[in-house]
Amino acid sequence: MTPRRILHFPGPAALGEAVAADIATRLAAKPGPYLLGCPGGRSPKPVYAALARIAATSNLDLSHLTVVMMDDYLHLTPTGFDHVPADAHYSCRRFARDDIQAVLNANLPPAHRISDAHIWFPDPMNPAAYDRRIAAAGGIDLFLLASGAGDGHVAFNPPGSALGSQTRIVTLAEQTRRDNLATFPDFPDLAAVPHHGLTVGIATIAQARASVMLVWGAGKALAYRHLAAATTYDPAWPATVWTLCPDATLYADHAAAGAPS
Repeated sequence: MTPRRILHFPGPAALGEAVAADIATRLAAKPGPYLLGCPGGRSPKPVYAALARIAATSNLDLSHLTVVMMDDYLHLTPTGFDHVPADAHYSCRRFARDDIQAVLNANLPPAHRISDAHIWFPDPMNPAAYDRRIAAAGGIDLFLLASGAGDGHVAFNPPGSALGSQTRIVTLAEQTRRDNLATFPDFPDLAAVPHHGLTVGIATIAQARASVMLVWGAGKALAYRHLAAATTYDPAWPATVWTLCPDATLYADHAAAGAPS
């Protein structure tokens, strides 16, 4: 059984500070290339904000950090599927630029900032190349993860995703699309949520050296129950992949865990 830890915090701010401090320690201990798997959306925002504060106050060098984004929405073009426009409110490319890179770089000297070349996304025209690129770079050091509230999707992997699945284009489950109405509140209704996504696979995540699952807020209570009880991968709740990494930690706040505040 993979060693795993479950840690509880009063709220998302405290949770974010703890995760960010752990990432900063890992980064400082590995001066060479460091690959951080990153989701978009609400769950990781407290981590990115806290890591930005730590980086600024300690002058942490992020120039060797590569942000490996886990997914993006797609739309169909005459030549096949492509990323949605990078300026769309729901674009994960926009999120990576505005909510990760810009936040982390804001108070760092230029030499310590994350460069554009170190923000990675899979290519819709050749998804499988992403796994090869990650492997060639030495593999993902730590993967930040979040669970869908209603169906346990992780990245855009829907329920039923195979353990061996790698980066690919998927049809988004209806519950995943409903969950993303909250993730991207500027969607006016379900009809506006895209039907297809580009996503890393379950195997892509499981091969990371460490995983950190982020679960906070009362809306994630069902997710917490599934994830805290998991001892291995359950395809009915794909986010249980967090248990498979050699170094696996679930960070939850009291609202999600049902603990006293």
